[in-house]
Amino acid sequence: MTSVSRIDTVRLGQDGPEVGVQGFGAMGISEFYGETDEAAARDTLDAALEAGVTLIDTADIYGSGANEEFLAPFLAAHRDEVTLATKFAIERRADDPAYRAVRNDPAYIRKAAEDSLRRLGIETVDLYYMHRRDPAIPLAESVGAMAELVREGKVRYLGLSEVTGPELREAHAVHPITALQSEWSLFSRDVERSAVGAAAELGVTFVPYSPLGRGFLTGAFADASRDLSGGDFRRYQPRFTGENAERNAALLDPVRKIAAAHGATPAQIALAWVQQRASVHGLTVVPIPGTRKRSRLEENAAATRITLTAAELAELEPIAGLVAGDRYPDMRFTSVEREA
Repeated sequence: MTSVSRIDTVRLGQDGPEVGVQGFGAMGISEFYGETDEAAARDTLDAALEAGVTLIDTADIYGSGANEEFLAPFLAAHRDEVTLATKFAIERRADDPAYRAVRNDPAYIRKAAEDSLRRLGIETVDLYYMHRRDPAIPLAESVGAMAELVREGKVRYLGLSEVTGPELREAHAVHPITALQSEWSLFSRDVERSAVGAAAELGVTFVPYSPLGRGFLTGAFADASRDLSGGDFRRYQPRFTGENAERNAALLDPVRKIAAAHGATPAQIALAWVQQRASVHGLTVVPIPGTRKRSRLEENAAATRITLTAAELAELEPIAGLVAGDRYPDMRFTSVEREA
């Protein structure tokens, strides 16, 4: 496994802050992937800063606010070193754990931002994302409300998640969009239909979430229903169970072969592939893999030093087109469902 010191930096968007070329997704610390050792998670955050991983990504839905509260002491100690991103739009209810609704109305946006600031213990969110798009609310209305938060100093830069290329252009015309966050990996490439090209055209940084296919690309599990605990939400994602999982596991052979050639791990090859989308598509790319272990954080950061050859990229090219199963059981609020 390649060793790493501090990773390189890039600028978010056209005039945003300088951040490490790889960020950190904090979601799994609070929920979704089973039990968390909080001491180990805090050590992982320290390791992130040591490696130059300075874009820390959370959302108000993660642990119903608990993830933001968990990050608050870390931010208090390192506010000048961290670019903090959080997200709004997915509403939950304490009395119904299964309840999910998407809210993009201005009143909700304002309340969500103020609640996030309170939980995080900060005065300004560096990068504020609309987590999911509700097509029933005019995009200009939602982005206009977000822009008001910028004018008031509560937010510095705006981001969107899971939007199409035309939606990104529409939003950018209302207020500059600094970052677009959507799933992008060897297993998930639907964003290349329109979103990636629009981001490149507008100078918007692309922030791929789940660049490791939620751990499947690393070989951490082969069938979620068999290998993962009952509280792990991957057990309910179609591509990770049953016949789909069996078919998809067979797609990892070239990843393992290339990893062996580089003296790297499959995770590092998957991340290197995502990082090289920057040169392939002509835009800035800052993936946000998540982990709760220092060793994995260091492994992920080391992937920024790996360059895949043209032949290796060609060998990996067909994988996404062969993947069986959707990303979510319900794809209604993903960008692919709104593509023309």
